[in-house]
Amino acid sequence: MKKFQVLLILALIFTLFQSNISLAKPKQFIKIAYITQEKSIPAALSNLDAFVQNKGLVGAALAIEDNNTTGQFTAQHYELVKIIVPLTGDPQQWFIKNITEDINFIVVNLPVTQLKLIADLPQAQNKLLFDVATRDDDLRGQQCRDNLLHIQPSRTMRADALAQFMLKKRWQKWFLVSGTDKNDRLFSKALQRSAKKFGMKIIAEKIWSHTYDARRTAQSDVPLFTQEVDDYDVLVIADEKGLFGEYLAYRTWKPRPVIGTQGLVATSWHRTHEQWGAVQMQNRFKEAAGRFMEEEDYAAYLAVRAIGEASVRMKTNQLTPIKNYLLGDKFALQGYKGKPLSFRAWNGQLRQPILLAAPRSLVTVAPIEGFLHKTTELDTLGIDLPESKCEKKE
Repeated sequence: MKKFQVLLILALIFTLFQSNISLAKPKQFIKIAYITQEKSIPAALSNLDAFVQNKGLVGAALAIEDNNTTGQFTAQHYELVKIIVPLTGDPQQWFIKNITEDINFIVVNLPVTQLKLIADLPQAQNKLLFDVATRDDDLRGQQCRDNLLHIQPSRTMRADALAQFMLKKRWQKWFLVSGTDKNDRLFSKALQRSAKKFGMKIIAEKIWSHTYDARRTAQSDVPLFTQEVDDYDVLVIADEKGLFGEYLAYRTWKPRPVIGTQGLVATSWHRTHEQWGAVQMQNRFKEAAGRFMEEEDYAAYLAVRAIGEASVRMKTNQLTPIKNYLLGDKFALQGYKGKPLSFRAWNGQLRQPILLAAPRSLVTVAPIEGFLHKTTELDTLGIDLPESKCEKKE
């Protein structure tokens, strides 16, 4: 018998042996629910920004594929249960109806009010919810829940990332402009905290209450609005809906850079990000969705991948060991941003680098080099353990 025939027979025997082992080992099934609600199409602020329904769903689906790729070798299978609540539906009732006993992990892509109501349901107390939509600091603070983990960076984390960059650039005098919306005020509050934390000075603070007519705003309102403010290094904007912030750049009375919710922004993901393997993720997502990946998509991807990583490491589909591992010191999730991601045990927030990006370029990544922490530099962004007000509701 020739040598290559012997090798072929040995290879076949080994393959059959491995197949028998695989068949003998029963599979673990892990169901992951994804709940969101249809949104009405808002009035277009710009013809350049297309409305995208159900942001996040494709990211979750890609993560299920990645989980199942690993699951082939660990005898684990992951299934995504999609719950899309109609525009006029009640997310709480859909949760109660569709979240069965065999679903322990739920990715929630809902506004903060609906998220709180669902997290407080009796049917949700023995589940683990992954918040992929909100930025609210209160949900990570006094309003935190024991059954809730947060994937998106909080407003405070984003503000700290911007402040670190501005300190490095020596832009220490800020002119802060905020909109009248509640979320604008919350981000403005986070920016004020960051200015104090990093030793910055807010020279002036004004509320934008002018018209949102683009031509009038650009031609007359902006120069007059910014003319009376004394010398400052940077214009910092809190305009989360994008109602006026885009019109301030290049039109201020004094020539100054714009940073905040417009201009240079702090984000968990950006279409220009290509380092640390991100370009492969960008391409995979674009092939699947026909558009660029956005923050909600990235957050949903991370949530599902976190469940997959923990279940593989713990070799289980049970809630308690997976949750304990997620909140423990050994958990580490690769997120295509150069450093492993992990959860803060004290408030359920995913610690992660934050991208600082202009519309068509990635400028830098926070935490900025030189900002140190006794545990991890990632905890220089956001609320650290000593200042946390989270007393988890169980």
